[in-house]
Amino acid sequence: MNKQVIKGFHILWLLLFAATANSQTKTAYTKYVNTFIGTAPLTDPKILGYELPQGWRSWAGLTFPGSSLPNAMVQLSPITAYGSGAGYQYEDNFIFGFTHTNKGHWNLCNIPILPVSNPGEKFGSHFSHKKESSAPGFYQVYLDDYNVNVNLTSTLRCGYHQYEYKNNSDRQILFDLAKANNRVNGWDIEKAGNNAVQGYQQAGERIYFYALLNTGIAKLELKNKGNNDGYAVVHLVDGSTGPVEVKIGISFVSMANAKENLEKEIGRKSFADIRNEATKKWEALLSSIQVKGGTEKQKVMLYSCLYRSFLWPALRSDANGAFTDAKHNVVKADFNYYTEPSLWDTYRNKDVLLGLITPQVTLDVIKSMKDVGDKRGFIPTFFHGDHGASSIAGAYLRGIDNFDIKGTYEILLKNANVEAGARPFIREYIEKGFISDPDVTNPHVETKGKAGVSKTLEYAYDDYSVAQIAKKLGDTANYRMLMARSKNYKNVFDSSTRFMRGRLENGSWITPFNPQYPYYEYMYREANAWQVSFFAPHDMPGLVALYGGAKVFESKLDSLFTVPWNSRYIARNVETMIGQYCHGNQPDHEAPFAYYFVGKPEKSQHILDTILNTLYGIGDDGIALCGMDDAGEMSSWYVFSALGLYPFSATDPEYIVTVPLFDEVKWKTAGGKLLTISKPGKGRNLTGIKVNGQQLNGYFVPNDLFRNGGKVEISTR
Repeated sequence: MNKQVIKGFHILWLLLFAATANSQTKTAYTKYVNTFIGTAPLTDPKILGYELPQGWRSWAGLTFPGSSLPNAMVQLSPITAYGSGAGYQYEDNFIFGFTHTNKGHWNLCNIPILPVSNPGEKFGSHFSHKKESSAPGFYQVYLDDYNVNVNLTSTLRCGYHQYEYKNNSDRQILFDLAKANNRVNGWDIEKAGNNAVQGYQQAGERIYFYALLNTGIAKLELKNKGNNDGYAVVHLVDGSTGPVEVKIGISFVSMANAKENLEKEIGRKSFADIRNEATKKWEALLSSIQVKGGTEKQKVMLYSCLYRSFLWPALRSDANGAFTDAKHNVVKADFNYYTEPSLWDTYRNKDVLLGLITPQVTLDVIKSMKDVGDKRGFIPTFFHGDHGASSIAGAYLRGIDNFDIKGTYEILLKNANVEAGARPFIREYIEKGFISDPDVTNPHVETKGKAGVSKTLEYAYDDYSVAQIAKKLGDTANYRMLMARSKNYKNVFDSSTRFMRGRLENGSWITPFNPQYPYYEYMYREANAWQVSFFAPHDMPGLVALYGGAKVFESKLDSLFTVPWNSRYIARNVETMIGQYCHGNQPDHEAPFAYYFVGKPEKSQHILDTILNTLYGIGDDGIALCGMDDAGEMSSWYVFSALGLYPFSATDPEYIVTVPLFDEVKWKTAGGKLLTISKPGKGRNLTGIKVNGQQLNGYFVPNDLFRNGGKVEISTR
C-alpha cells in the first residue's frame, strides 16, 4: 500500500474519530458526579451517636440515583422499597420498577413501570451493583430475573426508557399504577392506538401520562382496574428485534398535555440525542464552578453536592404553560410554575445557591409562591417556620426583583401577623414575645407540644427577613415593628443555664430541664437545647452579649462540640454528632461558623474541616451521608463551605469567608462575570482576606462580587 493511500486512510480515520467525539458531549464536570451518594445507609454508631434499634434504617441521605434535569418535573429512578425516603436503598438487591417523580421525603415515586419477560406470580427483579451505572441524566441496570438491560434518560417533563430483552418473545411492560410512595386513591390506563397507552395515577395529586412505544401492543391486560391491588400489563407483539423504547410524557394537568409535552420535548429524537442533551445541560450548570487543587474525593463530593442542590423544587407547568394551581384550577401564567421549596431546610443555603446560578428559576419559584399566596391568602411554608420570608427577601436583596414585590410583601405581612394562617400560635408570639409549651410530666422524644422555643427563634428571624423588605420599600412603621420582634429570641434565653429554654403559658421556665434530651416537637423541633441555643443569625452580636460576652460565648460554644452525646437519647433524625452538635439535621447548621463572632475563625475552620472531610461520602462504600439531604440543603452546605463562602444569614446579601478546600475557585456568575477565590498557602487557619486587592476589615464579603465579579484572596497559616 503506497504512502498516499495510507495517508488517505489516516485522514479518514481522523475524520471519523472527530465525528464520533463531536457527537458525544464532553464530561468535564459530570464525570465527578456520583448519583449514588446518599443512597447507602449510615450504620456506624460512633458517627450516628447511638446504636440503631432493631429494624431501623438511619435517615441518612435519602437520595435517588436516577435521571433528572435541573429542577425538572420528571425524576426517573429505580424503586427498591416503597415507603422509603427516596424509593431506592443501596443495600437492596431487588427492583420493583422505575418511577417518574422523586424528592426524597417519603412521597411521590409516581407511575412505576417495569419491563418483564416470562414473569412469575410477583413482579420485580434482582439486580447487582456490578451491572448498574449512572450519571447526571442517565441510569442503567440489568434486571437479572428478566434478562433485560434497562437504560433511562429524561427531559424536563418526559422519561425515555430503553429495554434490551434477551428473549424477544413474551415481552411485557408492567404499569404498577396502584403503587407509589404517596397513598394511591385511584388510577386508570387505556390504549391510545396500536403503540401507545395513556392514563393517570391519583396519589395526592392527579398525575397524567402518555406513553409511546416503538413496537406494537398485542394487548393491554388489566387486573382490578383502579383498585389498590390492581395493575396493568402491556403485552408487546412478537417478531420485532432491537431495544424496546418507551417515551413517556407526564403532566399535572391532562393526558393531552402529557402527550404534547412528549411531542415537544422528545418527538423523533433518539435515546442518544436525549441523553446527550441532558449531559450538556448538566455540564453547563456544573461548569459554573471550576476548581484547582483539592483531592479527587473532594472534587467528587463538590460536584455531586452541586448536582443534588438542583433537583428540587420541581417544575409543575407544562410545555404550553398550563398548570394546576393551589385552587385546583387549570391556569396559565407568564412564568414556569414550580413546587414550593423545602423551606425549613433550604432557606439556609440552597435557595441562595439556586439564585446565584439559576436566577430565572428562583424568580419563577417566587412567582409560584406568590401565586399560591394570592389564592390561599398566605405565602406557603414548609414543615416549620415561615422561611419563605428569608428565601424571598434574600433573593430580592440580591437583585432578583422582577416580580410584584409589593404584592408579595403584603402577603408576607399577613403571614407574620394573622392567626390561623402561615404561622401557628402567632397571636401568642405577638402578645407575649414567645411561644409557650404545656407542662408535661416526664416528657419523651415524641411528646406533643408547640415546639415553642424553635418557633420563637425562627419567627424572630423571619420577622427580621420581612423587615428588610419593609426597609427597602420605605415602610418605616412595619420595619420598626418587625425589627423589634426580631429580638424575641432573647425571650427564650435562660441566663441561669445559658440555654434557649421552654416556657409555660405564665412565663415560668419549664422544669425539670435537661438540655441534652432531644424532642421532635416539645419545646424544640427535632433538636435539643444545645442545638438551638446558638441560632440568631441576624443578630449575633446581640446573642454574644446575651451570653455575657465573648469569653463566655466561646466557652459555651466549645462545650457544644465537646460535651459527649448520650447514646441512650435516640431521636431518629437527630444523628451524626460532634459532641452535642448535630450535622445530620438542619437546626444547628449555622453553629460551626459562630466562632467568627468572637474573633476565632480558626476554631470554626477546625470544625468545618472535620465535617467536610469526615461526614460526607462515608460508610463501607464511601457513598453515605451523615443525614437527610433534605432536598439539597445538606449538599448546599457542603458546596458553600468547600468553596470558602457561606450565606450565614441567608436573608442578608453577604457571605462569611472561610478557608476553601481548593487552591482556586472560579465562579462564573449568572450575569457572565467571574468571581475568583484563591488560597495560595496550604494552611487551614484564616489570617487575612483581600477583596480586589484591598484588605478586608472583617469576615463578610458582599453579594456585589457575584453581580460584578472580583477577586477574593485568602491568607492562611
